[in-house]
Amino acid sequence: MTSRERVLAALRLEKPDRVPYVEIGVDPAVANQLMGRTTEAESPPVLIEANQRSIEEEKALARAMHKDNIVYVLRAPVFAERVAGVDGRLFYAEGQIRSRADLDKLVLPDPHSDELYRELETFVAGKEDFALFLAARVGVFAAMLSMGLDHFFVALYDDRALVEELMDRYTDWTVAVAERACAMDIDVFLTTDDLAWKQAPMVSPALFRELMMPRFRRVAEKVTKPWIVHSDGNIVPLIEDLLSLGISGLHALEPEALDIREVKRRWGGRVCLIGNVSLVTLGRGTPEQVSAEAKGLIRDLGENGGYMLSSSNSIASYLAVENVLALSRAAHAGDGMC
Repeated sequence: MTSRERVLAALRLEKPDRVPYVEIGVDPAVANQLMGRTTEAESPPVLIEANQRSIEEEKALARAMHKDNIVYVLRAPVFAERVAGVDGRLFYAEGQIRSRADLDKLVLPDPHSDELYRELETFVAGKEDFALFLAARVGVFAAMLSMGLDHFFVALYDDRALVEELMDRYTDWTVAVAERACAMDIDVFLTTDDLAWKQAPMVSPALFRELMMPRFRRVAEKVTKPWIVHSDGNIVPLIEDLLSLGISGLHALEPEALDIREVKRRWGGRVCLIGNVSLVTLGRGTPEQVSAEAKGLIRDLGENGGYMLSSSNSIASYLAVENVLALSRAAHAGDGMC
């Protein structure tokens, strides 16, 4: 099987020739090490709403990691202050949309402009046999970040109309992007809206259904490719709602928040599970511990298909390169890779 065939088979809940290995993001600091690059100059800050690599760089990284997918990022900008962390990763800080007057700041790229999709066209043309993931956001999380989480939750009570207006503007944008992108030869439509803390969803399931699900449904109407939904945290109370959208995959099912084996038992016949090698193990463990964790997931979740191996979020800058390579080797343990 090609990488593309392998990923699509897993998303159809079929059993591929081996469990696919995918990641939804790789920080440049780790990517450079994996590709044998050394950079003396300080790297520019990483903006996760923008695409980070060319098609050739993305394929080179996929080959270095022996993973089955490549990723193109097309997310609406977030209107929030940013603070640089280690290795230049930017973290969201104070939101800039605090009142209705601030909505004038919300200027998004034209989602109907051909220019917006020009680089995506080069990814489609040059993807070879990799599965091409388009990484977007529905808009729920972008709205949270643009208001700042504290202000967002207070505004749900004080000015819910502002919250809904902001979410609608982001969702309108994503609806147009989904329709245009899914008409192209991408393989997977991926949305990354965090919906939960480790203990529970960020809002009650009832409020999620009332406030957020209508926006997810609007996007669902335009998604004609396999759709993977990413969220950190304990999304178990929301899984039935998400499955009602017709999604194909759930990522990343972080082990500190839920039991992926229990999720497989309850919903594995309806959706492909993607994850969930702990970032703690990848960052602080040994290659042997990473390998054991990954092989256990492949053994327990991949026997009958409907599973893809991945980290429990993305390949962050603080992860040990030798552990990332151990994860890759575990995915290929049965096909002779060493």
